[in-house]
Amino acid sequence: MFNLERFINEYVTKRPESMFLADIEDNKAALTKKIQGKSILVIGGAGSIGSSFVKAVLPFMPGELCIVDTNENALAEQTRDLRSSYGKYMPDTYLSYPMDYSSPVFKRMYRNHKGFDIVANFSAHKHVRSEKDIFSIEALLRNNVINAKGLLDLLSEFPPEEYFCVSTDKAANPVNIMGASKRIMEDLIFSYSDDFPVKTARFANVAFSNGSLPDGFLSRMKKLQPLGAPSDVRRYFVSPIESGQICMLSCMLGDNREIFFPKLEEAQMMRFDEIAEKLLTENGYEVIKCSSDEEAIEKAKDLQNGSKKYPVHFSGSETSGEKAYEEFFTDEENVDMARLKALGIITGKALTDRKAVQKLIEDLTDIFENENATKDKVVSRISDYLPNFNHIETGKSLDNKL
Repeated sequence: MFNLERFINEYVTKRPESMFLADIEDNKAALTKKIQGKSILVIGGAGSIGSSFVKAVLPFMPGELCIVDTNENALAEQTRDLRSSYGKYMPDTYLSYPMDYSSPVFKRMYRNHKGFDIVANFSAHKHVRSEKDIFSIEALLRNNVINAKGLLDLLSEFPPEEYFCVSTDKAANPVNIMGASKRIMEDLIFSYSDDFPVKTARFANVAFSNGSLPDGFLSRMKKLQPLGAPSDVRRYFVSPIESGQICMLSCMLGDNREIFFPKLEEAQMMRFDEIAEKLLTENGYEVIKCSSDEEAIEKAKDLQNGSKKYPVHFSGSETSGEKAYEEFFTDEENVDMARLKALGIITGKALTDRKAVQKLIEDLTDIFENENATKDKVVSRISDYLPNFNHIETGKSLDNKL
């Protein structure tokens, strides 16, 4: 029987257990003090990272847990999973709401509750794939930046004790609009740090997270369809369990305006084609490399007849916004590598000029509301705000590949 968690530990992260267990154990008293008896709101809490965050905080016995997500089915399954897990602590007050955090009903719910002690926001467009045309870009920036400002304004009415919003390694020297949006998001939340404490975390790919390429491998295999992957892209990976633990440690132990990131070595990077090959081998297939998507699709017909030869197409990356390497911090940022065993911390971030961020958001909104809006105009305005934004444009999208 194939065990995905074991596969991730053995072949992807190459760690038998979470790299953050020692830091959690060392700080158990501090984590308990921060979480026990508190009310927690988790936005986007039914997704891969959000649900892992929920499982990370539950052992510390929060008094109330409220999970908000637009995916009603995922919320229902998450609730069943939590209720069905042996030995899992569940607070007496547990609420799950299928709603958009920028909707009027969410605002009414938050005001009626008079806020929460801890708010963690995982609602985000997280894929470079989201960058295709002006409409996909608008949806990305509205979710990651524009609507996020509305949330922060709402939180200011009933300020939380801690606010966490997940960032990405792609926010360091961004080359795609998704990464730039997260870098702007960091500035945005920091601009509210006089109203309530804000923290964030940059980390790598979450192995087999919802919608990720490795997760797509599993879906393709269930349907006996060919696998496709870049052969020249190396990435850092954390496990789903580790992703929630990073966010919990950052939210609860971080000081105001700090950014946490995992201490990973370059040797721990993996290529997506390597993951695909190991996955197929573990499931009893022989890998057959094809020279095109079309050839792989043609040969996949044999899988329907029981063939154990699995066609794949691995090729070089040529899509917009694909960064050749990953980094968690820039040369201009101060880094503390001593405080925790497995996490580095970017410290000393300055209070961001809220007016400058608001002007950027207003300008982006104006661009989107103009019928002549273009991707180039968006990139130009973001580049004015982020001088180190070196957008990579090839004219090709991941939607054009397997």
